[in-house]
Amino acid sequence: MESEHVKAAGNKLAGKLKEAAGDAIGNKEMELKGKAQQLKADAQKAIGDTKDALE
Repeated sequence: MESEHVKAAGNKLAGKLKEAAGDAIGNKEMELKGKAQQLKADAQKAIGDTKDALE
């Protein structure tokens, strides 16, 4: 597993937790930051997949 995949998994989990916490307390900014972090994780995963394909 490439380090990009590990980073992606961590960002995905942190983003989901942040989004859920923001939703639970009614903090839209935190919720949006969580969604943005999940998008970052998706990009990191794609980079990791590309690196794997090139090996």
